[in-house]
Amino acid sequence: MMLDRIMMLTISLPLLLLFHSTDSMLLGWVESPGYPTGYPPHASFNWSRCAPEGHSLSVKLIHMDIEDSWDCENDAIKVYSNGNLISVLCGKMGFEELQATVNPSLLSAPGGCLSLSFHSDYSNTERHTGFRGFYTIKDFDECEDDPNNQCTQFCHNFVGGYHCTCRHGYHLAKDKHTCTVSCSEDLSGLNQGDVSSPLWPRPYAESANCRYSLSVEAHLQLELHFSDDFDVEQSPDGQCIDALRIETPSGILGPFCGQTPPPSPFLTHSNDVKIHFTSDNFGTNKGFSLRFQTRDKVCPAVVTQHSTVTPQKAQYDRGQTVTVKCEVGYIALTHEIHTLSSQYEATCQSTGSWAPSYSCEPVNCGFPNIPTDGILQLVDSENQQTQYKDQIQFHCTSEYYTLEGDDKYTCTASGEWVSDGGETKMPKCIEVCGQPEKSISSAGRILGGQNANRGEIPWHLLIKNPRGGASLINDRWAVTAAHVVDGADETSLRLFGGLVDGRKSGGSGVSVLKSERIIIHPGYSRHISGDARDNFDNDIALIKFTSRVTFGPNLLPICLPGVNGAVSENEIGTVSGWGMTENLNKSPMLKYAHLGVYPVNTCRDTPTLPPNKAMIFTDNMFCAGAAGADSCKGDSGGPFVLPSLTVGSGPYYLAGIVSWGQQCRRQENKGYYTKVENYVDWIKETIETTN
Repeated sequence: MMLDRIMMLTISLPLLLLFHSTDSMLLGWVESPGYPTGYPPHASFNWSRCAPEGHSLSVKLIHMDIEDSWDCENDAIKVYSNGNLISVLCGKMGFEELQATVNPSLLSAPGGCLSLSFHSDYSNTERHTGFRGFYTIKDFDECEDDPNNQCTQFCHNFVGGYHCTCRHGYHLAKDKHTCTVSCSEDLSGLNQGDVSSPLWPRPYAESANCRYSLSVEAHLQLELHFSDDFDVEQSPDGQCIDALRIETPSGILGPFCGQTPPPSPFLTHSNDVKIHFTSDNFGTNKGFSLRFQTRDKVCPAVVTQHSTVTPQKAQYDRGQTVTVKCEVGYIALTHEIHTLSSQYEATCQSTGSWAPSYSCEPVNCGFPNIPTDGILQLVDSENQQTQYKDQIQFHCTSEYYTLEGDDKYTCTASGEWVSDGGETKMPKCIEVCGQPEKSISSAGRILGGQNANRGEIPWHLLIKNPRGGASLINDRWAVTAAHVVDGADETSLRLFGGLVDGRKSGGSGVSVLKSERIIIHPGYSRHISGDARDNFDNDIALIKFTSRVTFGPNLLPICLPGVNGAVSENEIGTVSGWGMTENLNKSPMLKYAHLGVYPVNTCRDTPTLPPNKAMIFTDNMFCAGAAGADSCKGDSGGPFVLPSLTVGSGPYYLAGIVSWGQQCRRQENKGYYTKVENYVDWIKETIETTN
């Protein structure tokens, strides 16, 4: 075996030396521990070398005899290039097989490093000699082996690097890789001349970046005449690969490419023109040629965007005047006093420009004026645009409000927001009224009747001092009987909502509503004759809160009567309150009763109250009652609601306000109520006009 290995090495070494090129240099050997007598168990070996810049490092194995295993998991050689694993080797291979299949891949990148590690496990069933190889360093031929050498024409390799050269007529650009041509030229002051792509009429140069500067006197404009022989590279989908651009002070025209030249004569409307031509590093297109000359400046047909001119012409000579009219939805900001106008006059100047020239800007409607309470909001308010034809959309942010009016508005040419229905008035979020989330299913009596549960009569408010009730009609106002708040201090009055137990007015979930204004109906008589009042006509008052009420399931408003909200004879409604019960004690709990409306004639038969005062009944009242059920003292100001709360889920409306009665004498069971339908207009007008 030893003799065979010596003979193989003797035969192989001349072949190896012949394999290396003249610019390669043998640097050294790398071999496994114990080579060639065999590597021991648990052997470990690491080796690493790096090549200088412009060179590469290679390892060529001349012998490999390593225990073979699945995925080389027992004994193995691992080769890394710049830290990346490029080969895992085991088994037995001769030099020819190694040279054909393994060695070509054991090569570093230019200036890179190779690392080699060898390990063996605890035992082998037979002896393995290991491996041996040699590493060399040689110049890396960028021109032959590196497709990214960046030379656009000729590449020349030298030891440690390469350099680029160009064909005749080209020069090397500053990047030392790109071959280009000198094609920029300043032709200022010439009234006529020729401009063409580089090397015209031969195919233009690759990597060209040409800039031709033309400049004449201010009262002249440059006129370009392109030859029909136009050929600038274009992609199959019409995109410009190479491009011709014409730059004037008013902007850049182009790019132009393909085989159709720009129209001739090409009027630039400028005395100062830059012609740019660029090409990539490939192509055989012919290019372009043009002749430039001058003519007097004329003004273009368009004075400014989004406008029309009268009279209309293709172009205008110096001194001609036109009327400029902005398109619908656009407006011009004119003169130094910043006035807005839809049209103005402009005159063509000798410089080929219009004076004055005001831009027609889109009409801006601005952001609509909406309340700052956060209930009415714009949908997607962060991204709203407010110019002509822009649209906005409103919505209510609370489930306890509904939008009154159209929700979508468009900015019109008049500068106003107009809804899809033609409205200019912004919508409102109005309270959802008369729809409690809990419903009453059983009848009861205020006098010893049924207690209400929270949320069943959510509009009923408690007034403790003076004792009485009120009805919430929106998020800033309540309505009560005038005699309850007559003489009360409007800034110290407190109302309590969201509760049924009057003893827990400071409890969790109870809203304390502070009064800001008390407005008693102007027709209410404050005169009291003797010891008792005999006239409760116009017994109604409004209470305005200092701040907006936050609605919830236990605090919701009651609806006001509509046009057809008249109280009908024998109609059943619901009255509620914290007033006296049959034992003439004030009820700590909110109670309710379902009462029927009496005929008018029955109501006119009024009781005589002590001290012998005959009570007055008017058309602003109605009376109601039921067997063993009535409102009583302390219930004043509370609501009489139609229909009865046992009917469906609403909406319910405020038909009456507890006003007066016959001291809760159960044998009479007849209470008198302010007829709210007669005061709806007064309520709405008062709310609207009160700051």
